[in-house]
Amino acid sequence: MSTSKPPVPVPLLMVIGIVAISFSSIFIKWSAAPVSVQGMYRLLFTSLLMLPFARPYTGAAAQLRLKDWLLLVASGALLALHFLLWMGSLRYTSVASSTMIMALEPLFIMIGAYILFKERNSFLAMLGMAVAIFGVVFIGWGDIGLSADNLKGDLLSVGGTIAVAGHLLLGQRLVVRMPSYLYSLIVFVSAALVFAVYNLITGTAFFAYPAREWGIFVLLAVVPTVFGHILFNWLLQYVSATTVSMNILGEPVGASILAFLLLGEHLSGLQWAGGVLVLAGLGVYLYSGRKKTLELEEALPSAS
Repeated sequence: MSTSKPPVPVPLLMVIGIVAISFSSIFIKWSAAPVSVQGMYRLLFTSLLMLPFARPYTGAAAQLRLKDWLLLVASGALLALHFLLWMGSLRYTSVASSTMIMALEPLFIMIGAYILFKERNSFLAMLGMAVAIFGVVFIGWGDIGLSADNLKGDLLSVGGTIAVAGHLLLGQRLVVRMPSYLYSLIVFVSAALVFAVYNLITGTAFFAYPAREWGIFVLLAVVPTVFGHILFNWLLQYVSATTVSMNILGEPVGASILAFLLLGEHLSGLQWAGGVLVLAGLGVYLYSGRKKTLELEEALPSAS
């Protein structure tokens, strides 16, 4: 982590990032194109925006092993699966329900890290996970009262969250051997190609869309991806991953407010209760992670 300060205050950049990613679900709801096409062009246009800045990383790319390339493609495939399921969930359930369930991402990562890397967590982290999962049950229960389609959307969002957790676990293993920019670019290109193959197999049209849809594809690439996810990755130079991960709590809140203002979506009492439990559980989980980090830093000998 760099000891220098970014040219813009970190809190302002965090707010910009949270607002940007909160627009993702709104753009998806506005589009009438198949979600596989939305995902393909979102990743393709993001990759094209990144390519002009990729020249310094050609040497690192040449040093990648076959195993690295296979893992990168697997990470891209999981990212594509995440977008396919999560974006698909928004066709059936509310923005609030879908994004609140998506906020469970760090908890699925915790489970995956324990299974794959035997990473252990504190009782406080486990308690936070239990509260958040209980909150998802509340959201699903509230959606059952609306329609079976709402519950289908919730299940798709859960599947998308599991897929992105696998994508991030692979990323955790890969970024120690390559620049994060190179990792992101290769994974985005891989995911776009996976979507292209999927669209070819399913006979989904690539180009027969009005200008409004192409505008939404560009917005998906620029707003939530460049000013959201890539901005958060860049901020890791200046703040801890725990601090950056707080955006996970901000997205469902921001997306729910935008969905109310722009889409007229309303939540039931059970959905509100479930959302509060999810955010409270994640708050406990993130606090436990920050506390563990501080304890480790205090245990290390001073560098002075």
